[in-house]
Amino acid sequence: MPMEKTFDPAAIEAKWAHEWESRGLFRPARPDATPFTIVNPPPNVTGALHIGHALDNTLQDVLVRYERLRGKDALWVVGMDHAGIATQMVVERQMEERQDKRTNYSREDFIDKVWQWKAESGGQITGQLRRLGCSMDWSREQFTMDPHFTAAVVKVFVDLHKKGLIYRDKRLVNWDPKLKTAISDLEVETHEIQGGFWHFKYPLADGVTLDDGRDHIVVATTRPETMLADMAVAVHPDDARYKSVIGKDILQPITGRRFKIVPDEHADPELGSGAVKITPGHDFNDFDVGKRAGFKPAEMLNMLDGDANVIQTSDGLIPEEYLGLHRFKRDGKDGARELVVTRMKEAGFLIAHVDKDGAEHDAEPRTIQTPFGDRGGVVIEPWLTDQWYVDAETLAQPPMQAVRDGRINIVPKTWEKTFFNWMENIQPWCVSRQLWWGHRIPAWYAEDGRIFVAETEEEAQAEAGADVALTRDNDVLDTWFSSALWPFATLGWPENTELLKRHYPNDVLISGFDILFFWDARMAMQGMEFMGDVPWKTLYLHGLVRAPDGAKMSKSKGNVVDPLGLIDQYGADALRFFMSAMESQGRDIKMDDARLAGYRNFATKLWNAARFCEANGISASTSFEAPAATLPVNRWIIGEVAATVAAMETAFAAYRFDEAANAIYSFAWDRFCDWYLELIKGAIDEETKAVAGWVLDQILVMLHPFMPFITEELWTGLGDRADYPLITAKWPAPTASSDADASADINWLIKLVSELRTAKAELGLPPGARLTAHFPSSLKGRTHKLAAQLDRLARLESVSFDPAPAGASAQLVVEGETITVPLEGVIDIAAERDRLTRALAAAAKERDGLAGRLNNPSFVERAKPEAVEKARADHAAKEAEADRLTAALARLG
Repeated sequence: MPMEKTFDPAAIEAKWAHEWESRGLFRPARPDATPFTIVNPPPNVTGALHIGHALDNTLQDVLVRYERLRGKDALWVVGMDHAGIATQMVVERQMEERQDKRTNYSREDFIDKVWQWKAESGGQITGQLRRLGCSMDWSREQFTMDPHFTAAVVKVFVDLHKKGLIYRDKRLVNWDPKLKTAISDLEVETHEIQGGFWHFKYPLADGVTLDDGRDHIVVATTRPETMLADMAVAVHPDDARYKSVIGKDILQPITGRRFKIVPDEHADPELGSGAVKITPGHDFNDFDVGKRAGFKPAEMLNMLDGDANVIQTSDGLIPEEYLGLHRFKRDGKDGARELVVTRMKEAGFLIAHVDKDGAEHDAEPRTIQTPFGDRGGVVIEPWLTDQWYVDAETLAQPPMQAVRDGRINIVPKTWEKTFFNWMENIQPWCVSRQLWWGHRIPAWYAEDGRIFVAETEEEAQAEAGADVALTRDNDVLDTWFSSALWPFATLGWPENTELLKRHYPNDVLISGFDILFFWDARMAMQGMEFMGDVPWKTLYLHGLVRAPDGAKMSKSKGNVVDPLGLIDQYGADALRFFMSAMESQGRDIKMDDARLAGYRNFATKLWNAARFCEANGISASTSFEAPAATLPVNRWIIGEVAATVAAMETAFAAYRFDEAANAIYSFAWDRFCDWYLELIKGAIDEETKAVAGWVLDQILVMLHPFMPFITEELWTGLGDRADYPLITAKWPAPTASSDADASADINWLIKLVSELRTAKAELGLPPGARLTAHFPSSLKGRTHKLAAQLDRLARLESVSFDPAPAGASAQLVVEGETITVPLEGVIDIAAERDRLTRALAAAAKERDGLAGRLNNPSFVERAKPEAVEKARADHAAKEAEADRLTAALARLG
């Protein structure tokens, strides 16, 4: 069947996605081949394909398809994460729409509802990944709540507990009062909020005064409500103002609580009064100060419940009127903060802020960096609770050593500093979450406070004794705890499966830098602890995909891009190529519709080139090796294939996706489509048919990792090889090297034709204008050898080796030799010189004006970054235009 006239991405994408997967071609049987293994960052079961997924999975698929073409036993592990908080939120939100709620059900019944939701609505992203062309081993799709995976999670928890690397502790956590669960530091977003800075007097007890005679210390706070749980006031030990009262007592005005003034370097003498109120149960810094002051966590006061409403502290000193109030104003009703300020003001303990106009206010206006939960969307409360912790500091040591000695190669290297900075200062990892959906913690409690950790309830009961009543922990594990096992639990661990032995360690992990600590570092910890080896040999961290103006994408800004919409508009191949070609190590990617359209045009150009070949009797090659060639043009293109293969292999080895993509783009578009097919047009003999068919095959193989759909369609359409699909073809390995003589001749011809075409465009001549050219005698042999191509491509009326006549002419310098093209009688020399001079003056004026603006520090520092970037781009364009016009004038002689 002849090829379709028009390239239609949608039709071929649906066709080949089904064909590859149904035939098991994503994991061809290669038991004797070298394994290559990569695992996908498991998307949330609640998720949909976003532009970050499109980048991340495109890069992975490029690598997997490349290694599969190189004959490796390539395994790309695919699966989804159960996404504890996100999934529970989705299901509860749906229940709220029906005036229902989770607490109307037993835990087991609610979890059944979540499983029902997953079966009906979860996992739409897997279909979307298929649309992108991801060649994952879908036959082994994993889910972090699968029974085998759950067994692995439980074993890891129990084994770490036996080693003392998991323990229960009372510490401050980031508490989300909306979701009513602890969350990690990594799930906290800091927002700038307009708030206040209140100053209060705290009276000294027992008639004690400061050296200046004052009977109080001034403290300042952005959270006045927390004074209900104050336990100390801290001053710097070297602050002369307070040395005499260190160890003395303060009487907290509202509660009447008596506590000490303690010395601590946390108090900054240069900040405010230099005295800081200490609430260890509700502030992370204060928690550390409190421990240094001798307070045990169990002794620290807690004034809030899980909803952030005021409860009585253990000493019973919070006045009744505060109990039950929310921490902040809510639904138009004052909260604990407002009541504290009111009562302190009434009692004369509030120091008013006087603004520049002399007006008094209760608080000084401040922009405050405030923590919010990334999912709950409310202010996080540091809250003192009993939680389960992993000794991350101990587990972090082997991965750090692995990075130092090269067993883990972080690409780009610039991320190593960030990795070490976090790992060297790592805090205990809180892994318990107050949810119902997730892996329930395998711990049971006896009434006397003893805790039994075991893989099953039967084992825990046996350890406790048959007569001991046990109650299971209600909490579940942090989702990132289970996903940290992804590189080995997906391969069958804790069973020592053949798959595990063959494919661990994985070869590469491709990840956004934003989950370096959420996931990557934790995989390294657990992999090295339980497998005794690194989870992957290379960690590749890519940047973000940003809006065209460089802004971060967000729903609130309305600048989010839907990759499925881009696939509908441009095709999956164009989107994949865009992502790959723009992925430059250490840099973010800016969306650019013009580039996407350009890569769609690239696919169309390749399609049309294949149609040209088909129309001229050029079909699929029957040879893996390059065919024999005698013609310079054929010897040249074979050498160009070899050079492109080498460039791509070098780029892939260094994880330079952009360089690999641009190497095949440049070869396919420029050298093959634009030059080779033009050079052979009208002279396609049997040798040329064989060479052209072979070269087109090599292009399809090299381009396949980036553009799998169109390349597979062309591969099959140009030859009868249904049993040898491109996805499992062989990566090119041409033994031919560049033919120096052929390359020199053809490259010279290309430069000459390019110079002639440029000169015609600059001089306003039509492309088909036939001119006379005078060549130096040294080029006689070359011009004779290339006479046919010169005649067809250069459009020369005649070629002479005599000296050029006097008068205006265009001087073409090609590889150091000058070819002269007389212009007398061809164009109006004076008029053309005048036109070029005026155009040059205008371009130079604009160029210099832009240069002046860019050299003005005021503009560069104060203007919006996108305005500065546009000015630089405009300057470069005008500079190039001026250079082109200068060259055109010079050509006139």
